[in-house]
Amino acid sequence: MINRRNVLTSSGALAAGGFVPVAARAKPRPGDGSGLRPGERYVEVPGGRVWVNVVGTGRRPALLVLHGGPGAGHDYLESLGDLAADRPVVFYDQLGCGRSDKPDNPALWRIDRFVTELEAVRRALGLRHFHLYGHSWGGWLAIEYLLRRPREVGAVVLASTSSSAPQFVAGTRRLRTLLPADVRRILDEYEARGDYTAPEYLDAVNVFYAHFFCRLDPYPEALLRSAANVDGNQVYATMNGPNEFVMTGNLSSWDRTSQLRRIRYPVLLTRGRYDEFAVDSTDTLEQRLPATERVEFPNSAHMAMWEDREAYMRTLSSFLSTWDRVR
Repeated sequence: MINRRNVLTSSGALAAGGFVPVAARAKPRPGDGSGLRPGERYVEVPGGRVWVNVVGTGRRPALLVLHGGPGAGHDYLESLGDLAADRPVVFYDQLGCGRSDKPDNPALWRIDRFVTELEAVRRALGLRHFHLYGHSWGGWLAIEYLLRRPREVGAVVLASTSSSAPQFVAGTRRLRTLLPADVRRILDEYEARGDYTAPEYLDAVNVFYAHFFCRLDPYPEALLRSAANVDGNQVYATMNGPNEFVMTGNLSSWDRTSQLRRIRYPVLLTRGRYDEFAVDSTDTLEQRLPATERVEFPNSAHMAMWEDREAYMRTLSSFLSTWDRVR
């Protein structure tokens, strides 16, 4: 889950020239088919059209990627294209962000609609045997989809995620007790007032992010693009709420822990040592899912695909290869 406008100026990224404003980048108008590059297309889903990009043409089963946010777009996961040497990697921007349609309709932003959207993408691409990757909120979406027991899924990567929104929020609030006292005071004071947009408050939130979201300085440009997607995003506001500490949206009570034993796919669990999804979230997944492997990346927070990139890609490649021919 990515949050808040001031993340765009964190880690000196703007001063370093690493951020390219979204409005300055040429991109197609959603739905008109113009400017699409090889591998890109639009897919009709409930509520509009989503932009899809298939990278790579290898013969191994595709990896279908679910981004976080909700509303962050696929951008920050572009490093997963490293896996495209021997398999297609499928990226798409979920409805409401990135290059996909952005309807002004809060009623669309429900997890069940996103599950239906995912299935529409799968059908449009004709994926009959594929692996599924879900990061952060994308992991929640993956869990919801897997509970429908789709026959087409081979193996699953649940990355820096959990099976419970309340457990996630409780974890972020524990992690922030590790921050300096003055930062904690600012967070507490503004939250008591219900003021989540004051510059001083957002600066304090960014201290949390520097520890537990991404420890690189500057942030990768792709991550900054995702942060721009979330700024003022209706999907994030409706489903999550103000930020990672105060979840008031319709996901606030989401919890599938009691149903995890129904998910009988091979699952790789990944997390960063300093992840904003606290370790007990991964512990719960490991304890409740029937078939898991678990890997923690020592130099990472929430963005191991950038912070420990080479090791991360080796880990994913090895795991997926094991299950390529198993149905």
